[in-house]
Amino acid sequence: MTLRLGDTAPDFEAETSQGRIRFHEWIGDSWCILFSHPKDYTPVCTTELGYMARIKPEFDKRNVKIIGVSIDPVDSHRGWLADIEETQNARVTYPIIADADRKVADLYGMIHPAHDEVFTVRTVFVVDPKKKIRLMITYPMTTGRNFDEILRVIDSLQMFDKHTVATPVNWRPGDDVIIPPSITDEVAKGKFPKGWRALRPYLRLTPDPSGS
Repeated sequence: MTLRLGDTAPDFEAETSQGRIRFHEWIGDSWCILFSHPKDYTPVCTTELGYMARIKPEFDKRNVKIIGVSIDPVDSHRGWLADIEETQNARVTYPIIADADRKVADLYGMIHPAHDEVFTVRTVFVVDPKKKIRLMITYPMTTGRNFDEILRVIDSLQMFDKHTVATPVNWRPGDDVIIPPSITDEVAKGKFPKGWRALRPYLRLTPDPSGS
């Protein structure tokens, strides 16, 4: 299945390390990160799940739920989670989907073509409360994911949803943001009372409207 940004995230039912869920119901009114792992007891993913456990409070502050997916069964997940806690000094409190039949992997196009449809690629999906896919990133199996960057993207997406602004290269909360060209100067005067700097007619920078 080929998914694109803006598509509705496919719904599914699945067993997880915390019981059975229906995905859309589980997300509720929250944002969600769904991130896949080739299989349990893989070294790079072990570090990733541990890091996500440590920074989970940052996702909680942004109303973002975290859920992983791996092709192995729940019993295997539980053993792996014990390893993660011991080696990464972090307890994973978010669920891991047991995708033994590759149902979720197929729905989200996660099957790794170089591994005879056994391994899943290491993909991150960000899903908003309307169940729309807002971000997709796929990493090579040898490169650990940068979840600080995922946090930054979520900040940018939530900023757009609230204030209708874009964010420039390497933006961080508190930095200036961009007024989209679709917003006229006349409308911008009402939306952005702090004013803006027009480097070009199409490139207008205004202070972070969230007050960060």
